[in-house]
Amino acid sequence: MDLKIETRNLDLRKGWKEKIEEEKEKLVRHYASLVLRLRVTIESTSNYKEGGFEVKVVASVPNDTVVVKRWGEKVRPLLVEAFDVLGLQLKEISRKKQNKKSVKGATMGAEGNTNGIIKSLYPFESYGFIVTPDEQEIFFHENSLKDVAMDDLNEGDAVFFSVTEGDKGPQATWVRADKA
Repeated sequence: MDLKIETRNLDLRKGWKEKIEEEKEKLVRHYASLVLRLRVTIESTSNYKEGGFEVKVVASVPNDTVVVKRWGEKVRPLLVEAFDVLGLQLKEISRKKQNKKSVKGATMGAEGNTNGIIKSLYPFESYGFIVTPDEQEIFFHENSLKDVAMDDLNEGDAVFFSVTEGDKGPQATWVRADKA
């Protein structure tokens, strides 16, 4: 992981550099394969209400950049807080990446479709859940149904569907009844 430390309107103190190196090592232990580059900027600011500092930590990850900014009167606590927040954001990115891998590897059929069984239906709320052969629950909305109506489905029916990662987990982008 590349590390670049910048300062603006002040000189870099040895203690700050050591703290940044220490925090970087924590990131390497937990997210070595996720973070490509890391840039830390410490700036003395006059626009902070009582004077002070701005700490900005920028992490380059595949297909994204994570930026954390903190303002305050002392640099060391700002560094700790910024790296803690960065760690939480990297944990969330890592979790989402892991979920996408497990959804993609679910149970793909010959045409790239996934198969499953209707586990539960909530027709008055217009949604339901499908369970895959590996016991993963997939949400679907009535709008994703193709060639079948919500009223025509029953719990236990076999279906084909396509999966994507939704806001709250895996969800079906389309669902068709298995007419076998």
